[in-house]
Amino acid sequence: MTATLDKSAQGSTGEIPSFEVTLKVRRYLPESEHGDEAYWDEYTLTMYGTDRVLDALHKIKWDHDGSLTFRRSCAHGICGSDAMRINGRNRLACKTLLKDLNPSKPITVEPIKGLPVVKDLVVDMEPFFASYREIMPFLITSGNQPSKERIQSAEQRERFDDTTKCILCAACTSSCPVFWTDGQYFGPAAIVNAHRFIFDSRDEGAAQRLEILNDKEGVWRCRTTFNCSEACPRGIEVTKAIQEVKQAIIRRAF
Repeated sequence: MTATLDKSAQGSTGEIPSFEVTLKVRRYLPESEHGDEAYWDEYTLTMYGTDRVLDALHKIKWDHDGSLTFRRSCAHGICGSDAMRINGRNRLACKTLLKDLNPSKPITVEPIKGLPVVKDLVVDMEPFFASYREIMPFLITSGNQPSKERIQSAEQRERFDDTTKCILCAACTSSCPVFWTDGQYFGPAAIVNAHRFIFDSRDEGAAQRLEILNDKEGVWRCRTTFNCSEACPRGIEVTKAIQEVKQAIIRRAF
């Protein structure tokens, strides 16, 4: 990679190096001449050391090919809408710096696996959210509405703190080989969000959720390959959470 300096990028903090990078994007345009066949398009761009993959996709769409379709919203790693496979790994495009991907070689960008592709990098998220809804991702309590705050200690909160970080990007679920081959499997994200409530001291729906996840397509389909933990952009220990849910089911059964 040969870096050059763009004088227009100069400022009080100095010059920002620019470089040439090629993005190889997997396209799927069912209304085009390609029909239902996916294909690859390549775009060579001039980018900067501070740019992320999302910046490159914006440049393609705004300056080269307006038909390129992808999801994005906050651009700060919070909304989770721009999860995609970048160089064969699930990542958020807004958090992945181009310079960290060896831009001297083409960077491949394609939709996440295991979910139906709607167009280009956009997949149908409904199967993913159907599993999420099934584990009842909300606080379940009995009786009337409380007259005061439900107090929780720091230790009780810490018990499930890790799994509250999920942003529902589907990076973990769509990195799972079981999910790729079995469309009925709940998937890591649904189990992570069940964990968040199962171990919440204020919740009374743990037994219901554990019964749901004890199903043949629940936690027992996990093969502990750690793909999910590696894919999570929030650093959640996904595999650990799944194992803790398995242990909770065993304790309840015996």
